[in-house]
Amino acid sequence: MSSQPNQIVKIQQTTGPKARIHPKAAKTRNPKRTLRRIWRYMEQHKAGLVLSSIFVVISSLLSLLGPYFIGVIIDHFIIPKDLDGTIRMCGLLLGIYFATSVFTWLQAYIMVNLSVKTIGTLREDLFKKLQTLSLQFFDRNKDGELMSRFTNDIENLNQALSQSVIQIISSILTVTGVTIAMFSLNWVLAIVSCLTIPLMLYVTKKIVTASRENFAKRQKDVGEVNGFIEEAISGSEVISLFGKEEKSYSQFHEVNERLRNSAMRADMFSGFLGPTNNFISNIGLGLVIGVGAIMALNGHVTIGVIASFITYSRQFSRPINQMSTLLNSIQAALAGAERVFETMDEVPDLQDRKNAVSVTHFKGDIEFSNVHFSYEPNKPILKNIHFHADAGNMIALVGPTGSGKTTIINLLLRFYDIQAGEIKIDGENLKNYRIRDLRRRIGIVLQDPYLFSGTIMENIRYGRLDATDEEVISAAKTASAHQFIKYMPKQYQTEITAGGANLSQGQKQLLSIARAILADADILILDEATSNIDTRTEVQIQKGLSNLTKGKTSFVIAHRLKTIEKADKIIVIKDGEIIEQGTHHELLNERGFYQSLHVKQFEI
Repeated sequence: MSSQPNQIVKIQQTTGPKARIHPKAAKTRNPKRTLRRIWRYMEQHKAGLVLSSIFVVISSLLSLLGPYFIGVIIDHFIIPKDLDGTIRMCGLLLGIYFATSVFTWLQAYIMVNLSVKTIGTLREDLFKKLQTLSLQFFDRNKDGELMSRFTNDIENLNQALSQSVIQIISSILTVTGVTIAMFSLNWVLAIVSCLTIPLMLYVTKKIVTASRENFAKRQKDVGEVNGFIEEAISGSEVISLFGKEEKSYSQFHEVNERLRNSAMRADMFSGFLGPTNNFISNIGLGLVIGVGAIMALNGHVTIGVIASFITYSRQFSRPINQMSTLLNSIQAALAGAERVFETMDEVPDLQDRKNAVSVTHFKGDIEFSNVHFSYEPNKPILKNIHFHADAGNMIALVGPTGSGKTTIINLLLRFYDIQAGEIKIDGENLKNYRIRDLRRRIGIVLQDPYLFSGTIMENIRYGRLDATDEEVISAAKTASAHQFIKYMPKQYQTEITAGGANLSQGQKQLLSIARAILADADILILDEATSNIDTRTEVQIQKGLSNLTKGKTSFVIAHRLKTIEKADKIIVIKDGEIIEQGTHHELLNERGFYQSLHVKQFEI
């Protein structure tokens, strides 16, 4: 398998175009479609939803009994001065409220558990989707922006599912039950209680509509801030070396101000909901008290019924106020969910063809025929690239920085598709092979290796996950990595921090080479594999690499010409075109560009 797939991503980000904002960011939002997609995840846990809904119904019904019994206690026990009856009824009322609390806790517990499982599935699907996307997607999106979708966006959705969904169901049931209870007690007061509802709904709709776009903008700005912070932390050493702390802070201030402004607008609009609806609710309560007082004086209603109505009126408006407040988190959750689903809807730029050829071994005969490639229209990177590599040959790619050497490697790995021409391996068009099989048979050693958090043994074994400990150690010895590993605190079980921060650059390179050796691929790519290793170790590594590449086709990207003098073919690239090719001695005799590079290096 490819020993370090992530490294090609890292290198290519310096060569391909990197848009700051994904083109889909401006796409019209569709809350209904997003809600349907969220529901498809939730309905996988129907048992939990049903049980939680049952508990919501029970707790809602119990909460309706409280105000009714308050009226009964006032009219039938307090006013007649029945102390024993009042105590008994108060005990019953206490039991009702206790049972309401228990069932409320149970439905909340089940819903939190359900939401955690739902979010876990969604997060796994999102991560799985990212594994299928090509480099062009990662070229277009910042790492921090993508991380924001895994963290902020999904967490907002998690909070909404665990809290808002059940509360909305409870609120709907409560409003329905309270309406029935009020009309059964006194239809006149019931109508008075409902007079302010249309106004409350109208205000809520207007504010929600105005705040929706602001919440979407806020989520986007959160992603940009995260992306900037991720880049600043990763490049902190460079920032310090060039003394650009003030510049970095100034840039952060700009993106942070955009977030502050969008967050303020979103919260400002949504913040109107609670106070406005409370004001309308209090108007309704005043109407109930005023009309109820007049009716009581005329003997049309009892004091207990008025007390029940006051409590019911509060219960009636509280769910509406709660739903208004919940809309804040729901808006944020929908905005985040849309960004998550936007990523999940990405169509991979590269896919296997129908009836793609599966391959377990390459002979290594490779041909580029009149290949043209560009990352952006009308900006060619490679022009009419044509060469042939016989199986088992070492091909060296030489040329100035930015000439297209790494792009050729990325095309060979089919991280991008060419616009014109053809690339063949063993006589078969590259596009006809299964992408996964193709990359498994190509081993890579990069100039800037990446190591994962874990042990040295696990990092080397990444080249072939089913390798035994003995095979891992043998690969390390071939790469001359064993020489420093045996002096580590726990040898092969020594823990490595993410990125290999606790190792020297040379040690990381040795482990990277050991990883490629273990992969035992048919085609090998070496991108200045020994550039970060001291001269003494380089001799040992060159011997190991010589054994590794024996009988295999290998591509070497080289800047130090001394390391490629024995290459079977040297291809000199300049401005995306092949200007010379041949052996080391043939190119020296031509006295062309290669010969001038050779002279300059050895003059230095």
